Amino acid sequence: MKNINPYPYSDSNKRYQTFDYFTRKKYGRKCAKLPLDIGCTCPNIDGTKGKGGCIYCSGRGSGDFAAPPSLPVAEQLDRAASLISGKWRNVGYIPYFQAHTNTYGDPSYLEKKYNEAAEYPGAVGVSIATRADALSPGILGVIKRLAEKTDVFVELGLQTSSDKTAELINRCMTTDEFLKGYESLKDAGVMRCIHIINGLPGEDEEQMLETARFVSRLKPDMVKIHTLYITKGTKAALMYEKGDITLMSRDEYVEITAGQLTLLPPETVIGRLTGDAPLSELIAPGWTRKKVCVLNEIDKYMAKHDLWQGKDCI
Repeated sequence: MKNINPYPYSDSNKRYQTFDYFTRKKYGRKCAKLPLDIGCTCPNIDGTKGKGGCIYCSGRGSGDFAAPPSLPVAEQLDRAASLISGKWRNVGYIPYFQAHTNTYGDPSYLEKKYNEAAEYPGAVGVSIATRADALSPGILGVIKRLAEKTDVFVELGLQTSSDKTAELINRCMTTDEFLKGYESLKDAGVMRCIHIINGLPGEDEEQMLETARFVSRLKPDMVKIHTLYITKGTKAALMYEKGDITLMSRDEYVEITAGQLTLLPPETVIGRLTGDAPLSELIAPGWTRKKVCVLNEIDKYMAKHDLWQGKDCI
């Protein structure tokens, strides 16, 4: 009987390695990420590298779903865990330091917070979102010590391999700086995740595919992909109103993302293929509200065109 799914790291119709598949195989159960906000800022906000943040930054640095930073780590995690308590049984937790740049600050303070998260009942690891240019020797030492106690995922925002686009979105970090930070984690004993965004202003399909090729050459442990979405109160919202940003259609996103997946190493975990924005804050695109539909369309497109993750990886 013909194998209808040629991709090996899947036990479903998915032709890419989902985060769910990875955690079930590694930890023997479904795992959920619990967002945290510990009051970090960002060198691209406080003036060290830039001001105002990236054009899509809402002010909470991707921490829109986290509890207030004034709450202790355990209480924030309790709140997040309670929201999923009725959905799954025997779930593992991955505390997720999500808001702003979570390696930017006093190393001793950060180490305390990391350890509190790692010790949370049911935690199987810790995920830390940050910038590649915010990995000082001191914080690298903290991360290495943490990795000796638990699994650590370090998520680095690249968004694009184009320095021209990076300047336009006010990333305030060159691609060379990103590479330096990425390589600094090589011997830290962590899983390295790279985050990219499709549909950034001025980018065409070829540039988005080139970003995927760039990422593929780095052989990351994990990759996250989502489209650019516009939320209230951001610089991107002003640019969108002026017509300086043209957003991708769902079909365009599906086709390009499927193409990117074929370029990535087959062993790389795909952390996500959709993005989240509070519905009350989302301006556009409206199709991002239906995450399951987007994922289903990617599955159908890849099956129809006989594509799978790594098919075109060099």
